Amino acid sequence: MDITVTPWSASAAFPLLTTLTLVPLAAMIAILFSRSSTVALRFGFAGASLTLLLSVYLLTVFDSATPGIHLVEHVHFAGLSYRVGVDGTNILFIPLTAVLTLLALIYTLITRHVTDRLFIACLLGYETVLIGAFAALNVMQFWLWCVLELIPVALLTIHAGTGQNRRWVVVRLLQYWVSGLLMTLAGFLLLAFGLIDAEHALTFDWLTLKQNNAYLHDEVLVFILLFFGFAIRMPLFPFHGWLPVLAEQGTVASAVIFLVGLKLGIYAVIRFILPMVPGVAEQWAGFVVTLGLISIFYGALLALMQINIRRLLAFAVISQTGMLVIGTFCFNENGLEGSLLLSVAYGLAMAGMLFSVGLIYERCRTAYLPRLGGLFDTNGTLALLFLISALSTMVMPGTPGFDAAHLLVEGIIEEDGWLLAIAILVGNVMSAAFLLWAFQRIFMANPKRAKQPYNCAHHPVWKERFITVVICLLLIGTGFYTTPWLNFIDQDAAAIGKQFPMHGAQIPPSPPFSNGEVRQPSDADTKDDQHE
Repeated sequence: MDITVTPWSASAAFPLLTTLTLVPLAAMIAILFSRSSTVALRFGFAGASLTLLLSVYLLTVFDSATPGIHLVEHVHFAGLSYRVGVDGTNILFIPLTAVLTLLALIYTLITRHVTDRLFIACLLGYETVLIGAFAALNVMQFWLWCVLELIPVALLTIHAGTGQNRRWVVVRLLQYWVSGLLMTLAGFLLLAFGLIDAEHALTFDWLTLKQNNAYLHDEVLVFILLFFGFAIRMPLFPFHGWLPVLAEQGTVASAVIFLVGLKLGIYAVIRFILPMVPGVAEQWAGFVVTLGLISIFYGALLALMQINIRRLLAFAVISQTGMLVIGTFCFNENGLEGSLLLSVAYGLAMAGMLFSVGLIYERCRTAYLPRLGGLFDTNGTLALLFLISALSTMVMPGTPGFDAAHLLVEGIIEEDGWLLAIAILVGNVMSAAFLLWAFQRIFMANPKRAKQPYNCAHHPVWKERFITVVICLLLIGTGFYTTPWLNFIDQDAAAIGKQFPMHGAQIPPSPPFSNGEVRQPSDADTKDDQHE
């Protein structure tokens, strides 16, 4: 299938994606070298604000009517290849990262970390890593960004976490993540080395690998290594064990950005698995859908059993991941569009609930549901933020999750029939149950204890109101008018779906082509190596 590659100079005034990566990195370096916490905070807000403005500019110059890779920057140096670009699969994740980073800094103004330079620097560094990973079009470049992600996550957990066993949490996190990174590395290496022959040189460039995947060997092993590596990152059952403990003992501000990082796993499946090994993905779809169903119900049931609100939200993420994976493996336009848009909606909605829970923790110094209750009268703003975010997660009408879930269910019905779609909807009802139950226990019910274990402190409210207004406006505004956001992703979702002619696409994929980097297959090659 021909891929339209548009260089950055065709639509932007400067290399936009590299600039988006360098701005928070420069702010992070300035923060580390600053001697005053006030100056460090100013650098942080300047970097985060400029990144947000650049991400808005990114949306304005992106040509959503043309499928393909846009704003491409490609540099060869010393045998290495640097390539970045955006299309419908990653265009919305970069502004989401920028918005949540700025809100996380505003949240930090209310917490004890407002004078912590290392904490603020790690937030900006985390933003750099996520933007770099989402924009990467070189598989090793993407993998290196994922490795670098370990640094801010570990530092934020150890330095600013709220639990008593933070070092143990980091060790557990490393056990899972390093395993996933090693599997992903092996899959990428097998992918690149599997195409080497007399006429193919070693390359990790995504476009080159994609155009020559007709000559790939060991496709099943590549799929297994990449999928299970990304499954840890999502996280998908049974690779989820690190998330509840990290959510319980980590920091809320870092967890908010980390929510976007969790969607990196879904994005990686769409970017690196479906286009590279589409045939094997179809063969393993039943297994993947089974894991997705288990994740939905396992996460929902475990969420209903939690007394710690942070662990409850962590299991909610696991349940959501199952739905996103099933939509991704529908192999049709509706399912892919629904998964991408729902990933963004879930990221924003879960961030709203985490902000609400974090501010409750700052006031009452507890995250345990039995110790909370009756907080609606004194914390109405936080109750509104939690409720609107929860309703979006429940895919209620008027929220972006509604249209996204509607598309996802349509894709599931088209691919797997009504039975699986009904199972998905039952899982969503369970999600509504545990989120409304949590809202009732935190804000509406009388506390089970006659006296709160901690006295609630007075906090300035304008910052939390600002966070509430921004998140609620984004959720409600995009919920009532999702067309522009769907326009960003529908062309590329349709192009991916066309690689799977047996799953609802109308035309079969075209044979590999040459764009100056990839050889044109000969007649003999076409005869011998044609996809089955």
